[in-house]
Amino acid sequence: MKLRHYLQFRDFSRAEYDYLLERARWIKAQFKQYQPHHPLVDRTLAMIFEKQSTRTRLSFEAGVQQLGGSAIFLSTRDTQLGRGEPVEDMAQVVSRMVDIVMIRTFEQSILERFAGVSRVPVINGLSNEYHPCQVLGDIFTFTEHRGPIQGRTVAWIGDSNNVCNTWMQAAAIFEFKLHVSTPPGYEVEAERAGIYGKTHCEHFADPMEAARGADLVTTDVWTSMGFEAEDAERKRDFSDWQVDADMMKLAGPDALFMHCLPAHRGEEVSAEVLDGPQSVVWDEAENRLHTQKALMEFLLLGKAA
Repeated sequence: MKLRHYLQFRDFSRAEYDYLLERARWIKAQFKQYQPHHPLVDRTLAMIFEKQSTRTRLSFEAGVQQLGGSAIFLSTRDTQLGRGEPVEDMAQVVSRMVDIVMIRTFEQSILERFAGVSRVPVINGLSNEYHPCQVLGDIFTFTEHRGPIQGRTVAWIGDSNNVCNTWMQAAAIFEFKLHVSTPPGYEVEAERAGIYGKTHCEHFADPMEAARGADLVTTDVWTSMGFEAEDAERKRDFSDWQVDADMMKLAGPDALFMHCLPAHRGEEVSAEVLDGPQSVVWDEAENRLHTQKALMEFLLLGKAA
């Protein structure tokens, strides 16, 4: 197989995503029926963490084990990366000892430098710029509940962060409409997302208008990791961008609510919405497990026969 990496959402085609979504559906069904599926026997995943994690670590570590493989956890505090070893040198060593690598880090350039010399597939578990595994799981969750996302409307309310950038790329690939509403000064940076024009994405100054008629309303914390020094300022700036019951009433009658978690009830989302009937955040979190299993299998083995 030709070596492939998954560093941002646009690395795969629509046809490849259609395959991954269907494969994830099958893998999840096997899991729910307690049917073993072990295509990655004797394969090893290295997980390199510069940023802390709950869902990313658990979903990747449990996922590769459920596929018959094993996982090794590495943090920058415990490796020579924390003492200044060049990323390229570590990549040369790690990729000779394992079969696939997942990295959760700050700068996207770290992922790109690692992948540039890696002998094995590299997956972006999160960077400041993109979070492709999250949006892959989100789209899978939407299709489970509401069918294909093509032609639908997704409303992103809040910070124009890595998840927002990834939703922008997904909108172009899956051909749905993305409504983005951010406070002044926190607008989308088109060059980061790599998306230009308004074919699939439209910005709204009023978050309520962004949510009007949407099939999915989604958000994230106001202060992402690495921006803690701005927390007080962000709480002031984002105070009108909370997803609450009034906003959800403006969305479509069957609208879903998603959040990549962890969530701060009473900040970016009200407790009434997060814990309410429109919320699918727990399905969304679980589905990271199944979509990432499909992703690892695809990167290592290609399409199943």
